[in-house]
Amino acid sequence: MISVYKIKNLDCPNCAKKLERLIQRMTDVKSANIVFMTQKLFVETNSDTEPYDVLQKEIKRIMPSVEIEEIS
Repeated sequence: MISVYKIKNLDCPNCAKKLERLIQRMTDVKSANIVFMTQKLFVETNSDTEPYDVLQKEIKRIMPSVEIEEIS
């Protein structure tokens, strides 16, 4: 399953790369890609369940000001 999210309050490309690496290490995540210029996060998971809640929790733990919003 591929999910796309809009990222809010992500200030720099280095922070985007750090966040991308964190998400890639999560359980059930096949791949994750952040496009800093468009502020979008693409996540491919092994399961059919929506990873939004787990992603939001992990993102808040590392970068409290960053939020995600589901696009599709």
